[in-house]
Amino acid sequence: MPPKIETDEHKALREAVATLGKKYGRTYMTSVIAAGGHPTELWQEAGKLGYLGVNLPEEHGGGGGGITELSIVLEELGAAGSPLLMLVVSPAICGTVIARFGTDAQKNRWLPALADGSRLMAFGITEPDAGSNSHRITTTARRDPDTGDWLLTGRKVFISGVDMADAVLIVGRTEDARTGSLKPCLFIVPTDAEGFQKRPIDMELSAAEKQFELTLDDVRLPADALVGDEDAGLLQLFAGLNPERIMTAAFAIGMGRYALSKAIEYARDRTVWKAPIGAHQAIAHPLAQAHIDLELARLMMQKAAHLYDAGDDIGAGEAANMAKYAAGEACVKAVDQAVHTLGGNGLTREFGLASLITAARVARIAPVSREMILNYVSHQTLGLPKSY
Repeated sequence: MPPKIETDEHKALREAVATLGKKYGRTYMTSVIAAGGHPTELWQEAGKLGYLGVNLPEEHGGGGGGITELSIVLEELGAAGSPLLMLVVSPAICGTVIARFGTDAQKNRWLPALADGSRLMAFGITEPDAGSNSHRITTTARRDPDTGDWLLTGRKVFISGVDMADAVLIVGRTEDARTGSLKPCLFIVPTDAEGFQKRPIDMELSAAEKQFELTLDDVRLPADALVGDEDAGLLQLFAGLNPERIMTAAFAIGMGRYALSKAIEYARDRTVWKAPIGAHQAIAHPLAQAHIDLELARLMMQKAAHLYDAGDDIGAGEAANMAKYAAGEACVKAVDQAVHTLGGNGLTREFGLASLITAARVARIAPVSREMILNYVSHQTLGLPKSY
């Protein structure tokens, strides 16, 4: 018999998370957004049930699984209309980096709390003048020769959920590595540290997780705030960025599935003249195509997660980029077709699809644009020369 694409355990996890997602659903999330709050109740319950830390080591309070399992959690919550964007950041990026490269003290302090949801960590890499070129990161860490402390200075933008977070995992570079190839160093920066300032960015995007600009003005950190080796290079960074791409794919697939399910329900029930509108191929075929695209994106996401969990960082890098690209495109098309299927009703608050038009674009833009993914595939997979 051919191998199963998903194990019975994974199917059971999907069903259990879907049940939790439906308990809250789109109505809960829209009410949270309208009130300017956070999805605290859902986050805490997901933590108690073990879903937030399903990818983290068992010895540190996690479920002992991997990004495969965590992507299932995010996809199913999204498909129920109640996605948790910070799953991409806190356990997937920050938890993974600390689990792989952190000291025992860092693991003991942070991983159990990230797993049960009692603590949350944001991730800061993007800078105003760096954009897609991470080699231009200017956030700089220098040593205090008298104390051995680190002093961190710089700016970050579009950092999600800082108001919810206890700390931010900041990507910078050491003072003696400010030129040449990027040698990223990662620091755990408490959000209440002196010199740490956050400013909300006014977004058109309707989401529970707010975006922030950060200013770091000689933020003093103890020597043990550094995660991993300051000379380790890109390995530590991409230990977090590959899961980020996989989880963004899960976020997009879940959103696309939610929108598509609403359109299918409407197409079955809405009758014009003599037959439900879903009987007409002009309505049915685009929805079928959207379903196919989402399923294909999910297969690539599953491949990427499998490779990453198996320790194949290089193979996972290619697949994670492809999965994120495919899922972003599929999500945008699914949401657009869902809104179009409902016609004028697709733009009403009653059906709750119009706000997804903006939200769906996120998966095309963040954490890396589709154009940069095409660059990656062109250079790394096809072996074509760079234009930059």
